[in-house]
Amino acid sequence: MTEYALEKIATGSADPLELVARLARAGFDDYVAYERGGAWTFAGGALATVTLDAGHVRVSHAGEQVERAWTGSPGQALGEALAGLPVQGWRAYGRVDFAFSGLVPGLALRGADAPAGEIVRLIVPRTEVTLGDGRAVVRSVDARELERVREVLGGEFGTGSTEAAPVDIRSDSASYRERVAQAVKEIRQGQYQKVILSRSVRIPFPVDIVATYELGRRGNTPARSFVLRLDGLEAAGFSPEIIVSVDAEGRVVTQPLAGTRAFGRGAEVDAAARTELETNPKEVFEHAVSVRTAQEELRRICAPDSVRVGDFMGIKERGSVQHLASLVNGDLAPGRTAWDALEAVFPAVTASGIPKRESLDAISRMDEARGLYSGAVVTVGHDGSLDAALVLRAVYQEADRAWLRAGAGIVADSTPDREFEETCEKLSSVAPFVVKA
Repeated sequence: MTEYALEKIATGSADPLELVARLARAGFDDYVAYERGGAWTFAGGALATVTLDAGHVRVSHAGEQVERAWTGSPGQALGEALAGLPVQGWRAYGRVDFAFSGLVPGLALRGADAPAGEIVRLIVPRTEVTLGDGRAVVRSVDARELERVREVLGGEFGTGSTEAAPVDIRSDSASYRERVAQAVKEIRQGQYQKVILSRSVRIPFPVDIVATYELGRRGNTPARSFVLRLDGLEAAGFSPEIIVSVDAEGRVVTQPLAGTRAFGRGAEVDAAARTELETNPKEVFEHAVSVRTAQEELRRICAPDSVRVGDFMGIKERGSVQHLASLVNGDLAPGRTAWDALEAVFPAVTASGIPKRESLDAISRMDEARGLYSGAVVTVGHDGSLDAALVLRAVYQEADRAWLRAGAGIVADSTPDREFEETCEKLSSVAPFVVKA
């Protein structure tokens, strides 16, 4: 059984965000840095890797790979693979692509081919650093990496400066307005109630993902943030909402955000936009049906009568936009796990639509393949806990391509011009902070 060595290092007044950025540049192969509640965790190097595609789950550890076929529940397959690892007190970090929805029982589209390629990649890190309250808690199985972390955390930290490069977010090469008009037509025909359609913006230069994360985090107020490199894919994001969070006692929280207006344009303009957001029938309807759906989803896996709504239709300010937001809570029913909770709410209703299966069909017809966009960055613990950040407001890079992506919720009263403008408002949470490599 592999065990971690534990060390605590004082970091004093050093900025945790800058420390995370330095760790991300410290030469680890794959890594995930994840911010939650003002604390950052950096997971560097893969002690073990668990991946999943439409038919197999693969576990790599100690130079060996074991492959197993799976059927039924992808979450159960992942949970069993992680539980079988010979690692004391493991925690895993990684990505769950939007295509995971095509594997969830009850959501797979009739007649559709199974999603191709790798859909989930999780690492149990060789070295894990948790930063907060003026100290770092380091767990590592590698003495050389532990020494490298000591050097990074004990170094001199200047303020530094990084200049962002302009990115044109207003081009509509994906014919977004035309797709919105088609979705409105289908909604009015009764095919579904709501669908989220998105568009990508190509970045015409290679991106310094870590510098973009550091600069962008200073300009955003996310629910979660992350920067990662996994098997060649790099991404950094400022997630406006959690898909689901489950603690070790089985308490479940999901946080649908639906209804959007611009933010950061001055106190008077922001206040007027907030008032309009809170009273606009289209935005209120979009939010209310999302909350209702979240309640229905949690009732499938939570104890009877434990599902409740808190802070209904509050306002959350997320970078360049403000949203209507609600919390939906529940307690896992006996025999249910955090993976059941993720399957119940995945994909987030605010990134797919209502009803989900019909909206997923529309997305498959009208959106390009999403990859990590509107999927999740997750942390999973041996104690049964799980935290999944919705991947929005992010920048992506793989091979020689870098891009941004944003979407908007389309309902019967949507107009193509307004929904296009909403994607611009959301892209403005990231585009001003993109740093050229």
